[in-house]
This record gives sequence, C-alpha cells and structure tokens, in this order.
Amino acid sequence: MIRTKRIYEEPSEDDGLRVLVDRLWPRGISKEEAMIDRWEKDLAPTNELRRWFGHDPAKWEEFLERYRAELEGKGEALAQLRREANDGTVTLLYAAKDEAHNNAVALKRYTEEG
Repeated sequence: MIRTKRIYEEPSEDDGLRVLVDRLWPRGISKEEAMIDRWEKDLAPTNELRRWFGHDPAKWEEFLERYRAELEGKGEALAQLRREANDGTVTLLYAAKDEAHNNAVALKRYTEEG
C-alpha cells in the first residue's frame, strides 16, 4: 500500500516506511523531526521540471506526462518501491502545500499503475 503525506504532518506508526520524494530538503524541519527511512532524490522531478511546474494546477496534466517520461529511466528504484509497498505500507513524503497536485501524488499514481 502506498500513501502520501506532507512531511510537516506528525509521523505515525501507520506510515510504515517513510520515504521523502522531494529533490530539495523541506524548509524548517530537521532530519530528526522528519523521521524518514530513506530520501529518494532520484525519484523526484528534475529541477527543470520542478521549476516549470511551480505547483500550478493548470499545468498538472502536462506535469504528469513530463514526470512519467523522467521516471521511465528509474526502473530499479521504482521496482524496489513497488516491492516495499507489496510487503507493507509505504508513505511518500512531500513538502508542497497543495495536497492534490504534487510529485508524491504523481509518483504514487505512476507506481500503482505499473
């Protein structure tokens, strides 16, 4: 099972494996507070794509297409994520304020479809 959650929300035992999927470390939170198990920078959108998107919901559908194209070359990391999700809960952590239009939501969708 894959979930998504803002990294600023309180960690929970229900989170299972906590994986940060942002390229940049979230502002205002220490590594101790974040309580992450792994930081998957390579599964995050490139800086160019991240800047282009700018969390603009109007660009969401095109962002999904561009991000999917970037993820095509990440087979082993995605396979590992899928295995972990089959074994238990994986929570993809992100910093964005928009809970519906962010890379963790896009990554969850992509991972579950594959």
